[in-house]
Amino acid sequence: MTLRLRPLRSADEPVVVAGHEALARERFSFALAYDPAEPWSRYLRRLADHRHGLDLGDHLVASTFLVADVDGVLVGRTSIRHHLDASLAREGGHIGYAVLPDHRRRGYATEILGQSLVIARSLGVSRVLVTCDDDNVGSATVIERCGGVLESRIRTGHGGVPIRRYWIG
Repeated sequence: MTLRLRPLRSADEPVVVAGHEALARERFSFALAYDPAEPWSRYLRRLADHRHGLDLGDHLVASTFLVADVDGVLVGRTSIRHHLDASLAREGGHIGYAVLPDHRRRGYATEILGQSLVIARSLGVSRVLVTCDDDNVGSATVIERCGGVLESRIRTGHGGVPIRRYWIG
């Protein structure tokens, strides 16, 4: 397996839109802050701006959004936040990752998180907060494989499943 994290490209639109729709059925977002009514080129420009900390709206921090590519096939994505605001420090964390349903159980999540940790450290983040739903055993296992130490389980204001908070580093 040669998994590579890379920025989105113009040609990625159909796969990303399909992945976004597939994960929406699981109540999870693949393409963060994606709006189907927005031209794809504008979405790509907005992601580039966010990477540089430009034009951040309320409740956004500088972040790097990358897709996971295995031999030309998009299998997942990661979002690496360069720092945390109060909300992210409580329940969002530094890194959010996802693997598309058709590509799960192949070790991609562990590789995505591992490479994301390297990028986070290159951005100056020495201790990385990663969170997952308490009932997401697969994600908890990935985080623990990558060195995550469970700090706490919290309930959010959203009602639903508690969140596990892990620190790595």
